[in-house]
Amino acid sequence: MTAEAPTDKRKAIVEALMDLAAKRAWHEIEINDVAKAAHVSLAEFRDLFPSKGAVLGALSRQVDRQVLEGTTEDLAGEPARERIFDVLMRRFDALEPYKTALRRISQDLRYDPASLAALNQVSLNSQRFMLAAAGISTEGPLGALKLQGAVLVYANTMRTWLDDDDPTLARTMARLDRELRRGERILEGAEDLRRLSAPLRAVGRAFMQGRRSSRRDTRRTGDGDADNPAAAI
Repeated sequence: MTAEAPTDKRKAIVEALMDLAAKRAWHEIEINDVAKAAHVSLAEFRDLFPSKGAVLGALSRQVDRQVLEGTTEDLAGEPARERIFDVLMRRFDALEPYKTALRRISQDLRYDPASLAALNQVSLNSQRFMLAAAGISTEGPLGALKLQGAVLVYANTMRTWLDDDDPTLARTMARLDRELRRGERILEGAEDLRRLSAPLRAVGRAFMQGRRSSRRDTRRTGDGDADNPAAAI
């Protein structure tokens, strides 16, 4: 009889936590409860995860992998909005089995700033790969704005998805479309601002370079006084 692989135990812990979260409040779920439901020891749990929140991160990575493995080049010629729409809707589809649990977790953590900050970081990591799957770069001057924008688009749409029990997810798709269009307008405005401010940035760089050159010249011609603390007396 072969030993159970760590990846199988990780998945068992993820599934156990989500099953418990569908039935109980987040703060009522103890690590012991999760370990028992997953049929692992506390020692094995500790080797694999440091906390319940880390298990949520594992779920996010698990879903990311499912979406990424299903990504094809079929939409390569479509506009960026259509590509990211497809990727994010496939992510919601992958999360469907955990919807009840996620609804309760979302309600329980809504007013927990520390947990929300941690989940935002998880979402940032996830959306970096979702944008990559859609062929959207997150490098360059606007990369960070695109990434955080994707996190907000996803978070806002998720609030609708959690309450959308229609199999067609019509409300979710409509919300996602609105959020993406709004994000496009913000990015366009940011790009316009960046272009308009380019001459000012160039002037600023030249000014700072001139100041640095002037300081160097002063140090060379000041007979050492500039480097002498007593010169200020």
